[in-house]
Amino acid sequence: MPAFDLPRRLVAEALGTCLLVTTVVGSGIMADRLTDDTALALLGNTLATGAILVVLITIFGPISGAHFNPAVSLVFALKRDMARRDLGFYVAAQVVGGIAGTIAAHLMFDLPVIEASVTLRTGGSQWFSEWIATFGLVAVILAGIRFDQKAIPWLVGLYITAAYWFTASTSFANPAVALARSLTNTFSGIRPLDLPGFVIAELLGALCALILMNWLLRQPSTNI
Repeated sequence: MPAFDLPRRLVAEALGTCLLVTTVVGSGIMADRLTDDTALALLGNTLATGAILVVLITIFGPISGAHFNPAVSLVFALKRDMARRDLGFYVAAQVVGGIAGTIAAHLMFDLPVIEASVTLRTGGSQWFSEWIATFGLVAVILAGIRFDQKAIPWLVGLYITAAYWFTASTSFANPAVALARSLTNTFSGIRPLDLPGFVIAELLGALCALILMNWLLRQPSTNI
């Protein structure tokens, strides 16, 4: 964990998550207004999200670790790479930051400050997609830390860019972002009723990735 005190780390997590959600929601609104082509709108949403992740992880990583994601923070707490007593504070900062990001996007586009989504996102395929999306995200982060830590911003940004398109759920992969997206009735929204299924799938995906990658990345002992 970087050598910054907890208040600074929490501000970095809140601000980073805020800017991430502002980008996800705002680019979705902009894309939806500019085109009636859903595929083109999703492409615009995808590119903006992937790009901002590279930026945010690069500038906030040295301060807080740039989790911006309760599932990622949980994994690092379980690995003891961050103090477990800090986990609740990180999650709270991420949730507050995510909600602020939705509000910021709405204010920029002259929409109601908060508006519950009516976009249906439920069912086994959606939940499995979120399991896959979060499993892959955590696997990428853990392997990246092991082999090329400087590449983490690009690895995460490129992975999410790809996962927007290869998952049926468009890869939320983040409980705080999913909660924030339930508060926008726009292109990137999700019904609040569908939120628990997503969050459970995301947490399970993160835990499964932690278990597998702990085994996969463990260097076997050699007898000489």
